[in-house]
Amino acid sequence: MRKNLYKDLCKKLQNLGIKHVDLWNRNIEFIEQEESWERPAVFIEFGTISWQILTRGTVQKGEGTLKLHIITDWKGSTAFGSAFMDEALEYLDYSTKIQESLQGLKGKGYYGLYLQETYTNHDHEDIIESVEVYNYRCMRELAYSPARDKYTLDPD
Repeated sequence: MRKNLYKDLCKKLQNLGIKHVDLWNRNIEFIEQEESWERPAVFIEFGTISWQILTRGTVQKGEGTLKLHIITDWKGSTAFGSAFMDEALEYLDYSTKIQESLQGLKGKGYYGLYLQETYTNHDHEDIIESVEVYNYRCMRELAYSPARDKYTLDPD
């Protein structure tokens, strides 16, 4: 299910003009040590999924979170009246475009992707990190394998 969600997110984000999409691995903390990537970039961080067992233990329903780390270049002063203000605030447009595109997204094994929280990390010199936290719901079914005498998950 997470693989399907990740691939669907990658497609949607690239259609919005995001130049680089990858899994989050504290990428901006080690930006000088990493292979360079174009911006705007989005890094996807999967959070916790809380599972409940339904239907005699063979169906599970879950609620999960994921964070989108939207990385853009810093373009100058955002001070009111600054010559760079409008251009410098363009990074906020990515959050809006992404939310509009992803709101309610559903696919194989997941549904109901909705924005829960937004915050900005200003602790970097030449880049801005906007973080969007989404909630989603998911389902998975366990199938009994007589050969293994146990329940297994569908690999997706």
